[in-house]
Amino acid sequence: MSDYGGDDGNRYDFDEPTLDDDDFLPLPEEGIDENLDEINEEEIGGSRGLNGLGQDVDMMESNESKARFSGSRGKGKAVLPENRVTTPYMTKYEKARILGTRSLQISMNAPVLVDLEGETDPLQIAMKELSQKKIPLLVRRYLPDGSYEDWAVSELITE
Repeated sequence: MSDYGGDDGNRYDFDEPTLDDDDFLPLPEEGIDENLDEINEEEIGGSRGLNGLGQDVDMMESNESKARFSGSRGKGKAVLPENRVTTPYMTKYEKARILGTRSLQISMNAPVLVDLEGETDPLQIAMKELSQKKIPLLVRRYLPDGSYEDWAVSELITE
């Protein structure tokens, strides 16, 4: 490398061939099928419209939404509060995530739920809200069988 020129920036010489306009061949005119739209629709599976518009859509019944909170556990099901199996103590990881999330919300001008006594730091305000159990967040704890428990921050014991 030289400060006075002589270095054209080609450190590596790959000897790649350059492409000219003559290297590209034109498409044959007689080989194009006129019925491409019909062929493409058959390959897609006969879907009607963009993103499946015009197809039947299954709606969930109100009874099925109640089944989500059934007492039996299973993959993707919520556990009722009276059937919880996890500890009511907030872990240090949950505390860190809750304080971080709430302080971010406060810094983005979310309403503060405690009296401010001159505090301006969002983390200090979030810590004050946590000590008074006024943080409006839920902690979702997943269980090994795929079900989960939702705990309100006000329900968890912090020490």
